[in-house]
Amino acid sequence: VQLQASGGGLVQAGESLRLSCAASGRTFSSYAVGWFRQAPGKEREFVGVVNYSGGSTKYSDSVKGRFTISRDNAKNMVYLQMNSLEPEDTAVFFCAAGLGFLPIHSYQYDFWGQGTEVTVSS
Repeated sequence: VQLQASGGGLVQAGESLRLSCAASGRTFSSYAVGWFRQAPGKEREFVGVVNYSGGSTKYSDSVKGRFTISRDNAKNMVYLQMNSLEPEDTAVFFCAAGLGFLPIHSYQYDFWGQGTEVTVSS
C-alpha cells in the first residue's frame, strides 16, 4: 500500500481544512488508516483512525469533536476534516495504514505517506 497525503496549508484560527490521503494497492480496504501529526520540536502524536470499512473511528482527546475521519474505499481515499482549528494544531500531518481494528500507536502501522503541513495562525 502506498499513501500520499495532501491538502495542507495556512489557515487562521477557527477555520477549517480537509486533508486527503490517497492510497494505491488492491488491499487498501483491508487496512485501518490513521492520521498522526508532528509539531516542530515534538514527537509524532496520534490524531485519529478509521477502521477498514469506515464504520468505526477513534480520536485523540485534543481533536475529539473538532476533527472527523472518513473514507471512501471505492476511491481509495481517506479524509481528515478539521474544524475549529487552533494554533496548537500546527504540525505536519501524516496518514498511515495498518492492520488491526483501531490502532493508535505508530508502531502498529505498516505503511506511511509523506506529510502535509498545516499551519494555523492566531
